[in-house]
Amino acid sequence: MDTERSLLPAVRPALAAACPSLTDGTAADAVSGVIPSFAAAPSSTAEVSALLREAAAAGLAVVPRGAGTGLAWGAPPSRCDLVVDLRSMDQVVEHEAGDLVARVQAGATIGQLAVAFGSAGQQLALDVPAEATVGGVVATGTAGPRRFRYGAPRDLLIGITVVRADGVVAHAGGKVVKNVAGYDLGKLFAGSQGTLGVITEAAFRLHPLPAAVAWVTAEFGPAERAGAVTAVAAAAGSQLVPSAVELDWPGGSQRPLRVGVLLEGTGPGVAERATQMSELLAAPGGAVTVADTAPARWGVLPDSVTVVRVSFWVSALGPVLDALAAAGAAAGTRPAVSGPAGAGALYACLDPGTSDADAARFVTLLRERVAGALDSGGPRGGVTVLTAPPAVLAASPDGTVPGLALMRAVKDQFDPDHRMFPGRFRGGG
Repeated sequence: MDTERSLLPAVRPALAAACPSLTDGTAADAVSGVIPSFAAAPSSTAEVSALLREAAAAGLAVVPRGAGTGLAWGAPPSRCDLVVDLRSMDQVVEHEAGDLVARVQAGATIGQLAVAFGSAGQQLALDVPAEATVGGVVATGTAGPRRFRYGAPRDLLIGITVVRADGVVAHAGGKVVKNVAGYDLGKLFAGSQGTLGVITEAAFRLHPLPAAVAWVTAEFGPAERAGAVTAVAAAAGSQLVPSAVELDWPGGSQRPLRVGVLLEGTGPGVAERATQMSELLAAPGGAVTVADTAPARWGVLPDSVTVVRVSFWVSALGPVLDALAAAGAAAGTRPAVSGPAGAGALYACLDPGTSDADAARFVTLLRERVAGALDSGGPRGGVTVLTAPPAVLAASPDGTVPGLALMRAVKDQFDPDHRMFPGRFRGGG
């Protein structure tokens, strides 16, 4: 490694010729504490292509970056020679309002697109931070509460432009909803976390902005956990077309649980559906309120250094909540639990003051209890540590990853030298 590092200054002229914005890496460019040798901010797909060709020739490890909102979610890179910052590529290339589709550069932010599409009465239906970039959202697969109705980024993606590790530019899909040629390439890169190449453009299907919205919220006491489970299942399985079915359980087993349902549509339609949804949530004992603004903490994860995602079939929500409560009690922690329970996912966030030993014990116990509850011939599920201190990651490695052999095969095909965000997926390159 020392020999490789001594050769890095020699590649600087070639990198700078490919991308004039090249600078030396600083602490501000660090990825999970790893400071790169170089950082570059290309302004076009052509510059990204030239940059990655030179990086490949020099054997450099490359990490793509947008706003960095999800950069810490995952294992840190084992190497990081060059950070490719996409934020200068922030244009709306095309917006075909009549077809409800748009093509944008990867560095465009979600807030920027909300303004651009909102002026036409349209939206990209992803509940993510306004400062997050398109490329980062696709690469991390980030989706908020409305994933229940509209899906994840991969479901809204109809076309993509990427640059492979060797600098080759690849296109898939198109800018019309019916064009599905090469669509699997978009699905491969959605959630790939920068390990297969650099996303430079994406085309999405859009949706009209709703004329009216309503949040129907039901609160259940600590002893009424079963009622909350029933309410989530009833809302998720109803014909009232909810856009989101969320569960919020702050700070552990002795706090009330809140089930929140978002309804969207026309004014009269939303009002009638809100009445019916209120009755549905009240039936298992919930104290129901209806509002035209989101409840506190809606779609927002608590600030935490340790975040664990639990995925499951909705029918297994009860055992999952039991497992979370039991693991928290046994480890001496009080996880704040929230997320799209109606879509089969929850996030457990530990208090920032939790010791590494307690956090590792919680993760280990949770994985054991969830496996015991879900893998005994019933619905399947899983526990994934999204972010945690290094000591916690080391003490609680992920178990068997479904499809790991396939992930490795795809990685070998797109990045045979394993230079794109190496180490991001533990066990998967």
